Amino acid sequence: MSESQGNKTRVAVAALSVSAAAIFGLLGHEGFRAKPYIPTQGDVPTIGYGSTVYEDGSRVTLADPPIDEKRALQIVRNHQNKDEAAFRASLPDVKLTQGEYDLYLDFTYQFGIGNWRSSSMRRYLMREEYVRACNALPAWRRQDGRDCSLPRNWGPKGCKGVWTRQLERQAKCLGEQQ
Repeated sequence: MSESQGNKTRVAVAALSVSAAAIFGLLGHEGFRAKPYIPTQGDVPTIGYGSTVYEDGSRVTLADPPIDEKRALQIVRNHQNKDEAAFRASLPDVKLTQGEYDLYLDFTYQFGIGNWRSSSMRRYLMREEYVRACNALPAWRRQDGRDCSLPRNWGPKGCKGVWTRQLERQAKCLGEQQ
């Protein structure tokens, strides 16, 4: 059921769930916005803590009314629950540390479960190539056709946050390998 990795333990994905620290991290990264907005040029309407869809699957629009933080948390938790079930199903028989689990689940919140399923990270994890999976994170640096790792795309409507978030995930992931 579990195996030791340095001072960390890998556990079957089916036995893990998102940690409170990961949820608070997500909320901190996304920040709260009561009114719908477009976070970066070419992005889709977003509300609350980075939510682009509501519980019923309908997409956020710029015409939607504002929400309060309690409602935003409900939307995030519902989204996380759906993503978490699909995420677990995508990694049968795979073992992860809690930190790995949290950061890859955070990836699915930002990039979507469909992108996760087709990612090289998932393929590497299925083969127990944990370091390669970590090092594949920065490949997800594009938004609306722009390479977010390039300084020319870091302006006020730029996508530097996409790049820096991936680098943070990679650093945390590599830290889980020690």
